[in-house]
Amino acid sequence: MDLTIGVLGFVAVLVLGILRVPVAVAMAVVGLAGGAALGGLDGILYLSGTLPYDAVSPYGLSVVPLFVMMGVFAGRAGLSRALYDVADLLVGRFRGGLAMATIGASAGFGAICGSSLATCATIGKVALPEMRRHGYPDDLAAGAVAAGGTLGVLIPPSVIIVLYALITEQSIGALFAAALIPGLIATLYYMIAARISARRLPRRGERGGETGERRRGGGLRLLAIADIVVLFGLVIGGIYAGLFSPTEAAAIGAGGAALLAWMRGGLKGGELRGAMVETALTSGMIFLILIGAALFNYFVETSGLPQALVGAIAAAGLGQLEVIILLVVFYLVLGCFMDSMSMVLLTVPAVFPLIEANGIDPIWFGILLVTVVELGLITPPIGMNLFVLKGIDARLDLGVVIRGVLPFIGADVVRVVTLIALPQVVLFLPHLLGF
Repeated sequence: MDLTIGVLGFVAVLVLGILRVPVAVAMAVVGLAGGAALGGLDGILYLSGTLPYDAVSPYGLSVVPLFVMMGVFAGRAGLSRALYDVADLLVGRFRGGLAMATIGASAGFGAICGSSLATCATIGKVALPEMRRHGYPDDLAAGAVAAGGTLGVLIPPSVIIVLYALITEQSIGALFAAALIPGLIATLYYMIAARISARRLPRRGERGGETGERRRGGGLRLLAIADIVVLFGLVIGGIYAGLFSPTEAAAIGAGGAALLAWMRGGLKGGELRGAMVETALTSGMIFLILIGAALFNYFVETSGLPQALVGAIAAAGLGQLEVIILLVVFYLVLGCFMDSMSMVLLTVPAVFPLIEANGIDPIWFGILLVTVVELGLITPPIGMNLFVLKGIDARLDLGVVIRGVLPFIGADVVRVVTLIALPQVVLFLPHLLGF
């Protein structure tokens, strides 16, 4: 009976998510109702007073608002424009170069920001008008921005990776190291997809005057991102080298991004207050989801659903590869209906015992999970990045955006196969750095 209630509760959260009920509310309501059904009203009332505090009080969670603040100040500093200009300088002369530059700029901004939705919105405001000005069709332009935005989830620092590390008690530094090479591979695969999609476009490099102008200003453009490179190297390199903890690195990153925003004139007028309000709202949303997830996960664990899942897989005699494929398909389907953070917080507590029971490396699985979750951000019908694009440019038709992301979804499928076939791509750097 308890197991049946657990399955019904999980289905209820999915249905509420499809109905666009905020996932934090859906998980909290189902968690409270399910907990009362399984453990009685008195017990769930007591836990509703303690679980929310326990969910948001761990010291390790302090990295979340700090990395969010780092991304907000990076946006105020105009780093997206500088990164886009440099990427355009490097690859803009090729056929489809602006789409490739959009991918490169998204990778760079994602490395500072750590949020896919923020990366998509910020780079989109710069890249969409520029690609339209050069005759790019809306499907290619929107597809490049939507796909490039997903790199913010994978390339460290990443809020999703931090949350996975905290839930599973894995090293944040090891996961950041593991994500670096897959992040570069993702950027490369997306650029290839953009180049293939742009085969019908003329080469920009044939317009010599424009190319010459870009090259003459190249030194200044490269100089404009020197501080960004230093900040990224300080934050990520400091973690890899063991100079400071992830929390200290996040604080340095937030302070460094604030300094860059001030030096570049991005904190004039009420911009500082606006940046702090945006940080508070985003962090509050994340912590609210964490509270809802804590209540729901208590209910799921009480129902015995994780243990039943492990037992069912063991009884079926499935090997590691079969379990991995099963989970990938599960997350791909789930990604059609839920946002990435909700997927991780909702499912990892139930899925992780299955990972441990089958001897799957938790660091490797974490990166595979983030990769598949990232794919969910551009998967119809409700990939979050698709709606972000529609929000920043009302002229875009949702069907055109979906058509534009299809080649990039193909690139993601190839990347998932690469990570499964070659796990050393993920594990090489953590082993090299001694994590």
